Amino acid sequence: MKAQMSFFLILISSLSGSQGIFRSDFFTYVPMNEQIIIGRLDEDIILPSSFERGSEVVIHWKYQDSYNSYNVHSYYKGSGHLESQDTRYANRTSLFYNEIQNGNASLFFRRLSLLDEGIYTCYVGTAIQAITNKVVLKVGVFLTPMMKYEKRNTNSFLICSVLSVYPRPIITWKMDNTLISENNMEETGSLGPFSINSTLNITGSNSSYECTIENSLLKQTWTGRWTMKDGLHKMQTEHVSLSCELVNDYFSPNQDFKVTWSRMESGISSILAYYLSSSQNTTFYESRFSWNKELKNQSDFSMNLMDLRLSDSGEYLCNISSDEYTLLTIHTVHIEPSQETASDNKGLWILVASLILVAGLILVLSQIEARRSRHPADGAQGERHRVPTESTHDDNASDNAEENMVRHYFLYQTTYSIKMLL
Repeated sequence: MKAQMSFFLILISSLSGSQGIFRSDFFTYVPMNEQIIIGRLDEDIILPSSFERGSEVVIHWKYQDSYNSYNVHSYYKGSGHLESQDTRYANRTSLFYNEIQNGNASLFFRRLSLLDEGIYTCYVGTAIQAITNKVVLKVGVFLTPMMKYEKRNTNSFLICSVLSVYPRPIITWKMDNTLISENNMEETGSLGPFSINSTLNITGSNSSYECTIENSLLKQTWTGRWTMKDGLHKMQTEHVSLSCELVNDYFSPNQDFKVTWSRMESGISSILAYYLSSSQNTTFYESRFSWNKELKNQSDFSMNLMDLRLSDSGEYLCNISSDEYTLLTIHTVHIEPSQETASDNKGLWILVASLILVAGLILVLSQIEARRSRHPADGAQGERHRVPTESTHDDNASDNAEENMVRHYFLYQTTYSIKMLL
């Protein structure tokens, strides 16, 4: 009897060393358990599977869809065997070989794609038992969304966009904390990942707006807030201070963020400066722009613009962004000519008017001198006793016409110069 038992154990050992498919009264089968694992697109992940330690370990990872089963990764006889591995998993899977003897059959999965979603089974057999672990893999993506402010002719728009997201997100808009519906939704990517733009027309509104994009699978939410400040009227050559503060309710103390100041004119945005919290670096694109370093350390990014010019009129946008939030603050600034500038302009007009008047006087004097040269004083007495002829009458008429022309031109120049002086 003892010899028969030894023969039976040897038979089990030899069979388990081949493919791990064997049956015995001494063999235990553990029912399947299931786990749900969520991964991110293009990232790596581990599909977990554990078992009780034993000898002659056999591991088969498979992918199961509605129609077929595909080999993902196999291990037996002390090494990996990928001869029958499906090509979609080539160079993307591996086991923790040093941990197998400790009961770890987990699969390391590289560079996830949306096609990797589905059901994976892990069969593990040893000399004393066999188990099957089931893993449901779900893949999501949620690249950081953004909120943009755009001017199109006389219309103003807010756009909440996400470049790559899966599955389809939940997008909600609020105006003054009241739910509203967006004007337009654009989506590309029929099977995913999706690119989505949600647009809201805010023309003529000074309300505050909030946009929320939620990825329920990844349990990740992003919020964008937009606020319009009261318009400011400043004089030329003065300076202006525009407020912009980081709200602690939205940004945690250790969270990285970026601050960008820009100016919008005729629908075109130009960057003035930006700041990165991760490196503490600040870059300026406008020499007259500044913010206080002490205030910056207190999360106050208010802007100062010095020596204002008439061309500085427009909308100024402060954008504070992180992975979870975007805060947009809009300031409208109107620059008017200063009194000094107006006085300088008046002096210039006086100079121009004076030059015009002098030019008119010179022209009048030249015309009079030309007329006298045609009728010199010499011989005037003889002229008195000369009998008028038809030619004489023509000359007198021509002289009178020239005098009238000169008089009218002088009057015009004088009147125009007085208007300019006023």
